[in-house]
This record gives sequence, structure tokens and C-alpha cells, in this order.
Amino acid sequence: MDDRTAIEALSALAQEHRLRTFRMLVKEGPSGLPAGEIAARIEIAPSALSFHLSHLERAGLLRAWRVKRHVYYAVEVEGMRKLLAFLTEDCCRGRPELCGELTGWAADDARER
Repeated sequence: MDDRTAIEALSALAQEHRLRTFRMLVKEGPSGLPAGEIAARIEIAPSALSFHLSHLERAGLLRAWRVKRHVYYAVEVEGMRKLLAFLTEDCCRGRPELCGELTGWAADDARER
């Protein structure tokens, strides 16, 4: 991941509704949620949510798919992994085990690039 892509992803998360949506979808896992349910849970109008979901999708942090009349959203795991790897690749002077389990897999992912 380059700096520009990381800045775009971090910018997408730097807003209350988008951050809440992203964290909720992380908890939901790959099955995701329909847009209407996301709007109800975070108490935002569906039209406003659509703007926020699009922003997160463009940043590579969410993926969307249609099932009949519903649009579902879930975390784009690879995008999240790349962002975490980018943020932690230089953790603890090249000793990611000192930073904990999360940064260990993120740093391993960064080394594979």
C-alpha cells in the first residue's frame, strides 16, 4: 500500500458514521448486512448512509453486492489487512512480536509485498 492509498482509507474512516459502520461490519464478518439494517442500527437516514458507504467502498474498505432488491455491505478484509500492515510494518524497529499478535500478522503481510 502506498501513502496515497493509506491516506484515502484513513480519511474514509475519519468520520463518525463511517467509523461506526466499519466497526459494526467488522463484527458482522463476511456475511455483512443489508444497507437498510446498517442505517437502522447507526440511526442515520438511508440516503445519508449511501454517501458514507460509497466513500468506504471507494477507499477499498467495504465490498457490496446485490441480493434481489437489497444491497449488502461487508468489510473488504484484504483492504483492511493492507491498511493495518501499512500502519504497523515498521513496528518496534522490525520486531513486531513486541507490539502484539495483531501487528505480527500485519507485519508478515507487509513483508510479503
